[in-house]
Amino acid sequence: MNKEIINTGILAALFLLLFLIAEFLYHKLKVKSDITRKIIHIGTGIITLLFPVMLANHWLVLILCAGFALILILSLKFNFLKSINSINRISYGSILYPIAVYGCYLAYNYFGKELVFFYLPVLTLAICDPVAAFIGKRFPYGIIQIGKDRKTVAGFLAFFISSVAITLFLYYFLSPQYFNNILFIAFLIAVSSAITELFSVKGIDNITIPASVLLVLTLCR
Repeated sequence: MNKEIINTGILAALFLLLFLIAEFLYHKLKVKSDITRKIIHIGTGIITLLFPVMLANHWLVLILCAGFALILILSLKFNFLKSINSINRISYGSILYPIAVYGCYLAYNYFGKELVFFYLPVLTLAICDPVAAFIGKRFPYGIIQIGKDRKTVAGFLAFFISSVAITLFLYYFLSPQYFNNILFIAFLIAVSSAITELFSVKGIDNITIPASVLLVLTLCR
């Protein structure tokens, strides 16, 4: 347990360092908040991949996730962490992110600590979502209006393709026993998560995307 407490401190320090880097980029180098948010989004996902390696106790994961959720809630109330919060739209994504991570860790524990149940939903959220946003803005083809949010067909396809690539990669290394059915599984995950992202607004995709991935994994297990 003592080693895990030390590991918890290390992981907390890594998250704080990531936030500090984003704040430096935003305040000192004048990097736009849309970019710093994506840096934090991807960076948080990468650091989170260490959870199954460094932490076996889900209570420590809960403490980490709850602590950072609290920091993010306070940052909205008291107007700090502008590298995350300086956006011209209503979004609950930053607060929902740690909740999603803890949910994925619980699923990983429940399904016999099969790494694919943690890594696949986390990486789909951490990578596919920013890729879709970047491609959608860079190539705004096929604009789709969802409430007050604008999505694009280009972004949808970017999400789909990156999701398939991540699923193939992870299954090859983590669950080779299921690789014969991988194309079917990858297609289902990519379609369900891309559609989920398309219709999720105000940042709730940080919950709905990993939930859709876990649902397909459960059904295909």
